[in-house]
Amino acid sequence: MKNAISGIHHITALASDPQRNLDFYVRVLGLRMVKQTVNFDLPDVYHFYYGDEVGTPGTLLTFFPFPGAGRGKRGIGEVSSVAFSVPPAGREYWIGRLAQHGIPFDGPLERFDDELIAFHDPDGMQLELVFIESAESGQIWKDGPVPVEFALRRFHGVTLTLGILQPTASLLTDTMGFRILHPNGDFVRFLAGTGNGQAAVDICIRPTLPPARQSAGSVHHIAWRVPDDSTHRLWQKKIADTGLPVTEIVDRQYFHSIYYNEPGGVLFEIATDPPGFLIDESKGQLGTRLKLPPWLEPQRKLSEQLLPPVSLPGISLATIHEPQEQG
Repeated sequence: MKNAISGIHHITALASDPQRNLDFYVRVLGLRMVKQTVNFDLPDVYHFYYGDEVGTPGTLLTFFPFPGAGRGKRGIGEVSSVAFSVPPAGREYWIGRLAQHGIPFDGPLERFDDELIAFHDPDGMQLELVFIESAESGQIWKDGPVPVEFALRRFHGVTLTLGILQPTASLLTDTMGFRILHPNGDFVRFLAGTGNGQAAVDICIRPTLPPARQSAGSVHHIAWRVPDDSTHRLWQKKIADTGLPVTEIVDRQYFHSIYYNEPGGVLFEIATDPPGFLIDESKGQLGTRLKLPPWLEPQRKLSEQLLPPVSLPGISLATIHEPQEQG
């Protein structure tokens, strides 16, 4: 379909301790720190972007770590699980790796004929690894701690826990162009995008649960992917025409965004692929320095004073916050 959403762009969650978050996602799961910046609305809080070698949309899991934040409360109106695809050959590797790091997991389980294992990050956010033949290789981080053949690929999809199905299902199918599959147990699956960018949206209905309360371990929002600014403007109008309140277009430096809440309460974003993460760092330097957008650059010294120091393997980010010339 022309101007269709092509899958997931990124998923943003909340965390507590920045260093613990970084250690888990880089050292344990083997994602690359693609960009170290700040929450543009709260510049004394980090915004970490993890992904593949170049931060390809569809691989980007991002975090706002608030030091000392308590855990969120599970409930309806939230993204309750985030799933990555992994080649089937990685099944035994990941079972062993999680056990080696003392991380409990459930599975292997089966859902919609896919085999998966489920576990939690240090803040209690549920993650899933789905072992599928179609897990594309993409631009895997070759210098990471996980062998390339077993590395996490792009997002397989997400699970939404909601109180009722129909209003959200109508938005996904009638407005956003997702395709619905037959229910499987407790789940109804919708498919966004096509080909390698396709992502699954599994909805689990739990009408007796209380509303979720966001804090550390909660997904803040999920961003859907469009190819360019002209398509983005069309989507802004399309969402507005449904009667849902939608924001103006927001410049997020590495993409442009609009935001709206779907009827079940989950915050959706639609984000553009360009300009991407190489606009202010070379491929080799991605994620190694604190990067600020031009409008926050005058506040750099204040941000550096307020942000807790963190370190990547072999790199102390606290010592390289100053701007660097690009080669």
